[in-house]
Amino acid sequence: MAATDSAGAVAGVDGAEGVRWPLLLVEDDDADAYLVSELLDEVSAPVDLTRVRTVAEAVLQARHASCILLDLGLPDSAGLSALRRLLSIDGGAPVVVLTGLVDEYRGAEAVAAGAQDYLVKGQVDGRDLVRAVRYAIERERADTAARALRESELRAEEKARLERGLLPRPLMDDPTMDHRTRYRPGHRQALLGGDFYDMVSTADGTVRVLLGDVCGHGPDEAALGVSLRIAWRTLVLAGVPDPARLGFLQQVLVSEREHDEIFATVCELAIAPDRRSLRMILAGHPPPALLSPSTMALRGDVVGPALGILDDVVSDEVTVELGENWALLLATDGLLEGRDGPGGEPLGWEGVLPEVADLWPACGPDGLLDALIDRVEERNGGPLTDDVALLLVLRGRQM
Repeated sequence: MAATDSAGAVAGVDGAEGVRWPLLLVEDDDADAYLVSELLDEVSAPVDLTRVRTVAEAVLQARHASCILLDLGLPDSAGLSALRRLLSIDGGAPVVVLTGLVDEYRGAEAVAAGAQDYLVKGQVDGRDLVRAVRYAIERERADTAARALRESELRAEEKARLERGLLPRPLMDDPTMDHRTRYRPGHRQALLGGDFYDMVSTADGTVRVLLGDVCGHGPDEAALGVSLRIAWRTLVLAGVPDPARLGFLQQVLVSEREHDEIFATVCELAIAPDRRSLRMILAGHPPPALLSPSTMALRGDVVGPALGILDDVVSDEVTVELGENWALLLATDGLLEGRDGPGGEPLGWEGVLPEVADLWPACGPDGLLDALIDRVEERNGGPLTDDVALLLVLRGRQM
Protein backbone atom coordinates (compact mmCIF):
# COMPACT_ATOMS: atom_id res chain seq x y z
CA MET A 1 0.00 0.00 0.00
CA ALA A 2 1.53 3.28 -1.12
CA ALA A 3 0.68 6.76 0.15
CA THR A 4 1.18 9.61 -2.30
CA ASP A 5 0.12 13.22 -2.84
CA SER A 6 -0.78 12.61 -6.50
CA ALA A 7 -3.75 10.94 -8.20
CA GLY A 8 -2.59 8.25 -10.54
CA ALA A 9 -4.81 5.45 -9.27
CA VAL A 10 -7.36 3.69 -11.44
CA ALA A 11 -10.75 3.03 -9.81
CA GLY A 12 -11.10 -0.54 -8.53
CA VAL A 13 -14.29 -2.55 -8.43
CA ASP A 14 -14.40 -4.34 -5.08
CA GLY A 15 -12.27 -6.04 -2.48
CA ALA A 16 -11.81 -9.23 -4.47
CA GLU A 17 -8.41 -10.84 -4.68
CA GLY A 18 -6.06 -8.90 -6.92
CA VAL A 19 -8.23 -5.78 -6.93
CA ARG A 20 -7.12 -2.66 -5.08
CA TRP A 21 -9.29 0.25 -4.03
CA PRO A 22 -8.12 3.77 -4.83
CA LEU A 23 -8.66 5.46 -1.45
CA LEU A 24 -8.64 9.25 -1.10
CA LEU A 25 -7.65 10.68 2.30
CA VAL A 26 -8.59 14.32 2.85
CA GLU A 27 -6.55 15.32 5.90
CA ASP A 28 -4.50 18.47 6.60
CA ASP A 29 -2.82 17.12 9.75
CA ASP A 30 0.40 15.25 8.90
CA ALA A 31 0.36 13.15 12.09
CA ASP A 32 -3.24 11.99 11.51
CA ALA A 33 -2.50 11.22 7.86
CA TYR A 34 0.53 9.16 8.90
CA LEU A 35 -1.60 7.26 11.43
CA VAL A 36 -4.18 6.32 8.78
CA SER A 37 -1.43 5.13 6.45
CA GLU A 38 0.15 3.01 9.21
CA LEU A 39 -3.16 1.43 10.17
CA LEU A 40 -3.75 0.39 6.57
CA ASP A 41 -0.19 -0.96 6.24
CA GLU A 42 -0.58 -3.07 9.38
CA VAL A 43 -3.37 -5.12 7.80
CA SER A 44 -1.94 -5.05 4.25
CA ALA A 45 -5.10 -3.32 3.11
CA PRO A 46 -5.80 -3.68 -0.66
CA VAL A 47 -5.79 0.08 -1.21
CA ASP A 48 -3.79 2.69 -3.04
CA LEU A 49 -3.89 5.72 -0.77
CA THR A 50 -3.84 9.25 -2.13
CA ARG A 51 -3.67 12.07 0.38
CA VAL A 52 -4.77 15.66 -0.18
CA ARG A 53 -4.95 18.52 2.32
CA THR A 54 -7.92 20.62 1.22
CA VAL A 55 -11.45 20.25 -0.07
CA ALA A 56 -10.47 22.01 -3.27
CA GLU A 57 -7.87 19.32 -3.97
CA ALA A 58 -10.32 16.57 -3.01
CA VAL A 59 -12.89 17.79 -5.52
CA LEU A 60 -10.36 17.26 -8.31
CA GLN A 61 -9.58 13.71 -7.15
CA ALA A 62 -13.03 12.49 -6.06
CA ARG A 63 -13.97 10.73 -9.30
CA HIS A 64 -10.78 8.66 -9.22
CA ALA A 65 -11.49 7.17 -5.78
CA SER A 66 -13.51 4.18 -4.68
CA CYS A 67 -13.96 5.75 -1.25
CA ILE A 68 -13.06 9.02 0.50
CA LEU A 69 -11.83 9.35 4.08
CA LEU A 70 -12.71 12.91 5.09
CA ASP A 71 -11.52 14.94 8.07
CA LEU A 72 -14.10 17.63 8.80
CA GLY A 73 -11.61 20.08 10.31
CA LEU A 74 -10.06 21.34 7.06
CA PRO A 75 -8.70 24.85 6.47
CA ASP A 76 -11.07 25.60 3.56
CA SER A 77 -14.30 24.26 5.07
CA ALA A 78 -16.57 24.72 8.04
CA GLY A 79 -18.98 22.30 9.66
CA LEU A 80 -20.30 19.84 7.10
CA SER A 81 -19.58 22.02 4.06
CA ALA A 82 -16.73 19.76 2.87
CA LEU A 83 -18.96 16.69 3.05
CA ARG A 84 -21.80 18.37 1.18
CA ARG A 85 -19.43 19.58 -1.52
CA LEU A 86 -17.98 16.11 -2.09
CA LEU A 87 -21.41 14.45 -2.08
CA SER A 88 -22.63 16.90 -4.71
CA ILE A 89 -20.07 15.68 -7.26
CA ASP A 90 -21.71 13.66 -10.02
CA GLY A 91 -20.04 10.25 -10.08
CA GLY A 92 -18.19 10.94 -6.84
CA ALA A 93 -17.21 8.29 -4.29
CA PRO A 94 -18.84 7.35 -0.97
CA VAL A 95 -17.50 9.23 2.06
CA VAL A 96 -16.43 7.98 5.48
CA VAL A 97 -15.92 10.84 7.94
CA LEU A 98 -13.04 11.02 10.44
CA THR A 99 -13.73 12.90 13.68
CA GLY A 100 -11.94 13.56 16.93
CA LEU A 101 -13.21 12.28 20.25
CA VAL A 102 -14.38 15.70 21.37
CA ASP A 103 -16.50 16.28 18.25
CA GLU A 104 -17.84 12.75 17.79
CA TYR A 105 -21.35 14.21 17.54
CA ARG A 106 -20.34 15.59 14.17
CA GLY A 107 -19.94 12.04 12.86
CA ALA A 108 -23.59 11.29 13.51
CA GLU A 109 -24.54 14.58 11.84
CA ALA A 110 -22.38 13.65 8.85
CA VAL A 111 -24.11 10.27 8.44
CA ALA A 112 -27.47 12.02 8.60
CA ALA A 113 -26.20 14.37 5.87
CA GLY A 114 -25.19 11.53 3.53
CA ALA A 115 -21.85 10.09 4.70
CA GLN A 116 -21.73 6.28 4.68
CA ASP A 117 -20.09 6.04 8.12
CA TYR A 118 -17.89 7.84 10.61
CA LEU A 119 -14.80 6.80 12.59
CA VAL A 120 -13.29 8.38 15.70
CA LYS A 121 -9.58 9.03 15.39
CA GLY A 122 -7.55 7.03 17.91
CA GLN A 123 -10.33 4.53 18.54
CA VAL A 124 -10.04 2.36 15.42
CA ASP A 125 -7.50 -0.16 14.21
CA GLY A 126 -6.62 -1.17 10.68
CA ARG A 127 -9.31 -3.84 10.45
CA ASP A 128 -12.00 -1.37 11.56
CA LEU A 129 -10.78 1.09 8.96
CA VAL A 130 -10.78 -1.44 6.11
CA ARG A 131 -14.18 -2.78 7.16
CA ALA A 132 -15.65 0.74 7.15
CA VAL A 133 -14.23 1.41 3.68
CA ARG A 134 -15.51 -1.93 2.31
CA TYR A 135 -18.99 -1.43 3.74
CA ALA A 136 -19.12 2.14 2.46
CA ILE A 137 -18.32 0.98 -1.07
CA GLU A 138 -20.82 -1.90 -0.91
CA ARG A 139 -23.61 0.29 0.52
CA GLU A 140 -22.99 2.92 -2.12
CA ARG A 141 -23.31 0.27 -4.84
CA ALA A 142 -26.47 -1.11 -3.25
CA ASP A 143 -27.93 2.40 -3.11
CA THR A 144 -26.97 3.00 -6.73
CA ALA A 145 -28.57 -0.29 -7.81
CA ALA A 146 -31.74 0.56 -5.85
CA ARG A 147 -31.92 3.98 -7.49
CA ALA A 148 -31.41 2.43 -10.93
CA LEU A 149 -34.18 -0.09 -10.23
CA ARG A 150 -36.53 2.65 -9.09
CA GLU A 151 -35.72 4.74 -12.14
CA SER A 152 -36.41 1.71 -14.33
CA GLU A 153 -39.76 1.19 -12.59
CA LEU A 154 -40.65 4.85 -13.02
CA ARG A 155 -39.63 4.67 -16.66
CA ALA A 156 -41.90 1.64 -17.16
CA GLU A 157 -44.79 3.44 -15.47
CA GLU A 158 -44.19 6.53 -17.61
CA LYS A 159 -44.09 4.39 -20.73
CA ALA A 160 -47.40 2.78 -19.77
CA ARG A 161 -48.98 6.21 -19.28
CA LEU A 162 -47.54 7.35 -22.60
CA GLU A 163 -48.91 4.37 -24.44
CA ARG A 164 -52.34 4.89 -22.90
CA GLY A 165 -52.26 8.42 -24.29
CA LEU A 166 -50.77 7.77 -27.71
CA LEU A 167 -52.13 4.28 -28.31
CA PRO A 168 -55.63 4.19 -26.83
CA ARG A 169 -58.25 1.45 -26.65
CA PRO A 170 -60.09 1.55 -29.98
CA LEU A 171 -63.84 2.20 -30.03
CA MET A 172 -64.63 -0.84 -32.15
CA ASP A 173 -67.10 -3.64 -31.39
CA ASP A 174 -67.07 -5.75 -34.57
CA PRO A 175 -66.41 -9.40 -33.57
CA THR A 176 -65.32 -10.20 -37.14
CA MET A 177 -62.35 -7.82 -36.84
CA ASP A 178 -59.31 -7.69 -34.58
CA HIS A 179 -56.16 -5.61 -34.27
CA ARG A 180 -52.66 -5.59 -32.75
CA THR A 181 -50.43 -2.60 -32.02
CA ARG A 182 -46.81 -1.93 -31.15
CA TYR A 183 -45.05 1.29 -30.25
CA ARG A 184 -41.28 1.51 -29.91
CA PRO A 185 -39.55 4.88 -29.44
CA GLY A 186 -36.38 5.63 -31.36
CA HIS A 187 -33.00 4.88 -29.71
CA ARG A 188 -34.79 2.55 -27.22
CA GLN A 189 -33.91 4.83 -24.27
CA ALA A 190 -36.48 7.43 -25.17
CA LEU A 191 -40.03 7.19 -23.93
CA LEU A 192 -41.68 10.01 -25.76
CA GLY A 193 -42.46 10.24 -29.43
CA GLY A 194 -45.03 11.73 -31.75
CA ASP A 195 -46.51 8.58 -33.31
CA PHE A 196 -50.22 7.97 -32.62
CA TYR A 197 -53.15 5.88 -33.79
CA ASP A 198 -56.87 5.38 -33.22
CA MET A 199 -59.80 3.27 -34.42
CA VAL A 200 -63.48 4.22 -34.17
CA SER A 201 -66.67 2.49 -35.33
CA THR A 202 -69.40 4.90 -36.44
CA ALA A 203 -73.17 4.45 -36.43
CA ASP A 204 -73.31 3.48 -40.12
CA GLY A 205 -71.00 0.49 -39.48
CA THR A 206 -67.87 2.07 -40.95
CA VAL A 207 -64.61 1.48 -39.06
CA ARG A 208 -62.35 4.50 -39.27
CA VAL A 209 -58.63 4.04 -38.70
CA LEU A 210 -55.95 6.67 -38.07
CA LEU A 211 -52.17 6.34 -37.93
CA GLY A 212 -50.10 9.50 -37.65
CA ASP A 213 -46.61 10.77 -36.96
CA VAL A 214 -45.59 14.19 -35.62
CA CYS A 215 -42.06 15.00 -36.78
CA GLY A 216 -39.48 15.04 -34.01
CA HIS A 217 -39.11 13.34 -30.63
CA GLY A 218 -39.83 14.31 -27.06
CA PRO A 219 -42.62 15.51 -24.78
CA ASP A 220 -43.75 18.39 -27.01
CA GLU A 221 -44.22 16.11 -30.02
CA ALA A 222 -45.87 13.44 -27.86
CA ALA A 223 -48.32 15.98 -26.44
CA LEU A 224 -49.11 17.23 -29.93
CA GLY A 225 -49.68 13.66 -31.12
CA VAL A 226 -52.15 13.08 -28.28
CA SER A 227 -53.92 16.34 -29.13
CA LEU A 228 -54.29 15.30 -32.77
CA ARG A 229 -55.55 11.85 -31.87
CA ILE A 230 -58.18 13.18 -29.48
CA ALA A 231 -59.21 15.86 -31.98
CA TRP A 232 -59.59 13.23 -34.72
CA ARG A 233 -61.70 10.95 -32.51
CA THR A 234 -63.90 13.90 -31.55
CA LEU A 235 -64.37 14.92 -35.18
CA VAL A 236 -65.29 11.36 -36.16
CA LEU A 237 -67.79 10.95 -33.35
CA ALA A 238 -69.27 14.36 -34.15
CA GLY A 239 -69.95 13.20 -37.70
CA VAL A 240 -67.66 15.68 -39.46
CA PRO A 241 -67.40 14.42 -43.09
CA ASP A 242 -64.19 13.02 -44.54
CA PRO A 243 -63.17 15.97 -46.72
CA ALA A 244 -63.39 18.46 -43.85
CA ARG A 245 -61.87 16.36 -41.07
CA LEU A 246 -58.22 16.68 -42.08
CA GLY A 247 -58.67 20.43 -42.48
CA PHE A 248 -59.81 20.73 -38.86
CA LEU A 249 -56.98 18.44 -37.81
CA GLN A 250 -54.50 20.76 -39.49
CA GLN A 251 -55.99 23.72 -37.63
CA VAL A 252 -55.36 21.92 -34.35
CA LEU A 253 -51.79 21.15 -35.41
CA VAL A 254 -51.02 24.74 -36.40
CA SER A 255 -52.50 26.15 -33.20
CA GLU A 256 -50.74 23.68 -30.88
CA ARG A 257 -47.27 23.31 -32.44
CA GLU A 258 -44.27 25.08 -30.95
CA HIS A 259 -42.60 25.93 -34.27
CA ASP A 260 -43.76 26.50 -37.84
CA GLU A 261 -41.44 23.70 -38.99
CA ILE A 262 -43.45 21.06 -37.12
CA PHE A 263 -45.69 18.94 -39.35
CA ALA A 264 -47.58 15.67 -39.05
CA THR A 265 -48.18 12.84 -41.50
CA VAL A 266 -51.48 10.97 -41.45
CA CYS A 267 -52.92 7.78 -42.90
CA GLU A 268 -56.71 7.68 -42.60
CA LEU A 269 -58.82 4.69 -43.61
CA ALA A 270 -62.57 4.11 -43.75
CA ILE A 271 -63.31 0.37 -43.80
CA ALA A 272 -66.72 -0.23 -45.36
CA PRO A 273 -69.57 -1.74 -43.31
CA ASP A 274 -69.33 -4.99 -45.29
CA ARG A 275 -65.55 -5.01 -44.57
CA ARG A 276 -64.75 -5.89 -48.18
CA SER A 277 -63.24 -2.52 -49.18
CA LEU A 278 -61.77 0.65 -47.74
CA ARG A 279 -61.28 4.27 -48.64
CA MET A 280 -57.80 5.71 -47.97
CA ILE A 281 -56.42 9.23 -47.58
CA LEU A 282 -52.67 9.80 -47.18
CA ALA A 283 -51.26 13.13 -46.01
CA GLY A 284 -47.49 12.77 -46.28
CA HIS A 285 -47.71 9.26 -44.85
CA PRO A 286 -46.57 5.95 -46.35
CA PRO A 287 -49.42 3.70 -47.52
CA PRO A 288 -50.36 0.55 -45.60
CA ALA A 289 -49.45 -2.91 -46.81
CA LEU A 290 -51.89 -5.74 -47.45
CA LEU A 291 -50.55 -8.98 -45.94
CA SER A 292 -53.40 -11.28 -46.91
CA PRO A 293 -54.69 -12.64 -49.20
CA SER A 294 -51.57 -11.35 -51.02
CA THR A 295 -48.56 -9.40 -49.74
CA MET A 296 -48.25 -5.97 -51.32
CA ALA A 297 -48.02 -2.29 -50.44
CA LEU A 298 -51.08 -0.24 -51.36
CA ARG A 299 -50.81 2.59 -53.84
CA GLY A 300 -48.17 5.13 -52.92
CA ASP A 301 -48.78 7.58 -55.76
CA VAL A 302 -51.72 9.25 -54.01
CA VAL A 303 -49.85 10.80 -51.09
CA GLY A 304 -50.76 14.43 -50.46
CA PRO A 305 -48.71 16.97 -48.46
CA ALA A 306 -48.29 16.43 -44.72
CA LEU A 307 -50.46 18.47 -42.39
CA GLY A 308 -48.92 21.80 -41.52
CA ILE A 309 -47.04 22.22 -44.81
CA LEU A 310 -49.59 24.09 -46.94
CA ASP A 311 -52.37 26.46 -45.95
CA ASP A 312 -54.99 24.13 -47.42
CA VAL A 313 -55.17 20.36 -47.08
CA VAL A 314 -54.78 18.64 -50.46
CA SER A 315 -55.47 14.91 -50.59
CA ASP A 316 -57.02 12.30 -52.88
CA GLU A 317 -59.24 9.50 -51.67
CA VAL A 318 -58.55 6.03 -53.04
CA THR A 319 -60.77 2.95 -52.83
CA VAL A 320 -59.11 -0.42 -52.19
CA GLU A 321 -60.80 -3.81 -52.53
CA LEU A 322 -60.01 -6.15 -49.64
CA GLY A 323 -62.03 -9.31 -50.16
CA GLU A 324 -63.58 -11.50 -47.49
CA ASN A 325 -60.54 -12.31 -45.29
CA TRP A 326 -57.62 -9.94 -45.04
CA ALA A 327 -54.80 -8.53 -42.92
CA LEU A 328 -53.63 -4.94 -43.24
CA LEU A 329 -50.45 -3.47 -41.73
CA LEU A 330 -50.08 0.28 -41.11
CA ALA A 331 -46.63 1.60 -40.19
CA THR A 332 -44.99 4.94 -39.48
CA ASP A 333 -41.87 5.77 -41.43
CA GLY A 334 -39.65 4.89 -38.47
CA LEU A 335 -39.90 1.27 -39.65
CA LEU A 336 -39.72 1.92 -43.37
CA GLU A 337 -36.71 4.23 -43.06
CA GLY A 338 -34.63 1.50 -41.44
CA ARG A 339 -31.43 1.01 -43.42
CA ASP A 340 -30.12 -2.02 -45.21
CA GLY A 341 -26.95 -2.01 -43.13
CA PRO A 342 -25.10 1.02 -41.69
CA GLY A 343 -25.02 3.69 -44.37
CA GLY A 344 -27.32 1.67 -46.63
CA GLU A 345 -30.44 2.80 -48.42
CA PRO A 346 -33.82 3.03 -46.62
CA LEU A 347 -35.68 -0.26 -46.82
CA GLY A 348 -39.16 1.04 -47.64
CA TRP A 349 -41.91 -1.49 -48.16
CA GLU A 350 -39.74 -3.11 -50.84
CA GLY A 351 -37.25 -4.18 -48.17
CA VAL A 352 -39.71 -4.75 -45.33
CA LEU A 353 -42.30 -6.89 -47.11
CA PRO A 354 -39.91 -9.82 -47.75
CA GLU A 355 -39.35 -9.92 -43.98
CA VAL A 356 -43.12 -9.88 -43.46
CA ALA A 357 -43.59 -12.71 -45.96
CA ASP A 358 -41.03 -14.77 -44.06
CA LEU A 359 -42.87 -14.22 -40.77
CA TRP A 360 -46.53 -14.18 -41.80
CA PRO A 361 -48.73 -16.04 -41.16
CA ALA A 362 -46.49 -18.58 -39.37
CA CYS A 363 -45.81 -16.38 -36.31
CA GLY A 364 -49.44 -15.24 -36.08
CA PRO A 365 -50.73 -11.77 -35.26
CA ASP A 366 -49.35 -11.81 -31.70
CA GLY A 367 -45.79 -12.48 -32.78
CA LEU A 368 -45.59 -10.58 -36.05
CA LEU A 369 -45.05 -6.98 -34.96
CA ASP A 370 -42.22 -7.47 -32.46
CA ALA A 371 -40.51 -9.98 -34.74
CA LEU A 372 -40.77 -7.57 -37.67
CA ILE A 373 -39.26 -4.65 -35.74
CA ASP A 374 -36.46 -6.92 -34.52
CA ARG A 375 -35.76 -8.07 -38.11
CA VAL A 376 -35.61 -4.50 -39.39
CA GLU A 377 -33.36 -3.42 -36.51
CA GLU A 378 -31.05 -6.34 -37.28
CA ARG A 379 -30.79 -5.24 -40.91
CA ASN A 380 -30.36 -1.65 -39.76
CA GLY A 381 -27.34 -2.64 -37.69
CA GLY A 382 -28.88 -1.41 -34.44
CA PRO A 383 -31.91 0.36 -32.96
CA LEU A 384 -33.96 2.46 -35.36
CA THR A 385 -33.43 6.19 -35.02
CA ASP A 386 -37.08 7.18 -35.41
CA ASP A 387 -40.15 6.14 -33.44
CA VAL A 388 -42.05 3.14 -34.76
CA ALA A 389 -45.81 2.63 -34.47
CA LEU A 390 -47.42 -0.41 -36.07
CA LEU A 391 -51.11 -1.23 -36.39
CA LEU A 392 -52.22 -4.62 -37.69
CA VAL A 393 -55.93 -4.83 -38.61
CA LEU A 394 -57.41 -8.27 -39.40
CA ARG A 395 -60.65 -9.83 -40.52
CA GLY A 396 -61.76 -13.43 -40.81
CA ARG A 397 -59.40 -16.39 -40.82
CA GLN A 398 -56.30 -14.22 -40.17
CA MET A 399 -57.48 -13.48 -36.62
